[in-house]
Amino acid sequence: MYDIIIVGAGPAGIFTALELVRQKRNKKILIIEKGRPIEKRACPKNKTKKCVNCKPYCNITTGFSGAGAFSDGKLSLSYEVGGDLPELIGRDAAEQLIEYTDKIYLEFGADSKVEGVGNEEKVKDIRRKAIKAGLKLVDCPIRHLGTEKAQEIYFKIEQYLLENGVDIEFLTNVDNIILDGEECKGVITSNTKGEVNTIYGKKVVIATGRRGADWLEKICEEHNILHEAGVVDIGVRVECRNEIMEDVNNVLYESKLIGYPDPFKNKVRTFCQNPGGFVSQENYDNDLAVVNGHSYKDLKSNNTNLSILCSAKFQDPFNQPIEYAQKVGELTNMLGNGHVLVQRYGDILDGKRTWQHELDRSNVRPTLVDAVAGDITSAMPYRPMLSIINFIKAVDYVVPGFASQETLLYSPELKFYSNKIKMDKNLDTNIKNLHCLGDSSGWTRGLMMASIMGVLMAHKID
Repeated sequence: MYDIIIVGAGPAGIFTALELVRQKRNKKILIIEKGRPIEKRACPKNKTKKCVNCKPYCNITTGFSGAGAFSDGKLSLSYEVGGDLPELIGRDAAEQLIEYTDKIYLEFGADSKVEGVGNEEKVKDIRRKAIKAGLKLVDCPIRHLGTEKAQEIYFKIEQYLLENGVDIEFLTNVDNIILDGEECKGVITSNTKGEVNTIYGKKVVIATGRRGADWLEKICEEHNILHEAGVVDIGVRVECRNEIMEDVNNVLYESKLIGYPDPFKNKVRTFCQNPGGFVSQENYDNDLAVVNGHSYKDLKSNNTNLSILCSAKFQDPFNQPIEYAQKVGELTNMLGNGHVLVQRYGDILDGKRTWQHELDRSNVRPTLVDAVAGDITSAMPYRPMLSIINFIKAVDYVVPGFASQETLLYSPELKFYSNKIKMDKNLDTNIKNLHCLGDSSGWTRGLMMASIMGVLMAHKID
């Protein structure tokens, strides 16, 4: 019998266990993770130069530290960035937890440098341009771990947990939870050897990340865990030359811009900006290939990439936003023969597809070398596509050259955190002793907010 069973070894689950150990709470803890230990996570694409669709799971999206640490490893140090958790626990509490959790990252080796601070006059100039363009600039200091450095930090945390008696089962699925009436008693697991086990615990914490959002949605439906369909984000990964983004990169590192472009007024935002970074591909269990981006501390490219996401909240009777986003991704993959599609912004405006020979002679050379040149507008729904086009035009006023002919748009970029679990300030669901954390809960987006939710969970455990 465990005191705490944690499903998922992403930041939310890790920091729940880590804070319990640091506080010497003397709890018997089990973490169950479908992927591998961080030291055994490696993408073969570094050698093969193309995605080989690893089985049983993609090493980029699963394993200790989750998908976030294998993208770019950025910690957003503002309560205004990273989801809706401040609405649940209060802004002051969120701010204090960010400061507290940031110190833990520093203890394990995070870079002491904070990006996006200082240069007040230059920030004012960027904000002035954003306002004129109808956009909001969100101030957000960034602690950039870097893809390779984040892996080193999380390896230290993994070893710390193991050395302090935390059990971690890798390559193990949680198939279901065990309920006795309206009380959670444990989980049912299966591993790659075909072994099925029943594990009991006093509390179960589900922290499966975006990777497990659809699984959690099914669990909620089966066991009447109160939830609601939240926002779904559909968008593109944009890539342009560093020279275009130079001023913003130097002043802010990450320009978090939000707009509500005509004609639909849907929220559109920038996300996960990677100066000198690389566009990457992630694969899900159903072989869905989606685009992401990362940046290293040392290795740099000639390009900057960032995500532009269009948010939609569906109304009754529709309540399957995750499935909707997956269908958009599947259609895009179909056009790319299983690969991510890339298209020049100018070709979108001209109503034509992009050809490989056009990319070959372009100033902007794709860092995702096996992306297929094509036409993303043949798969992207009209509403988000038009919103993204008009948003890019607005950003061009803030960053001249952003809407150039050669700017690259990759698709699909999808964020699966649309199932929002109903909880109180103590992170209690309507099922006794069951808690849901991180991006799969619908309350957070990104490393820092997921991490502080884990710390808060540890503080709430008796």
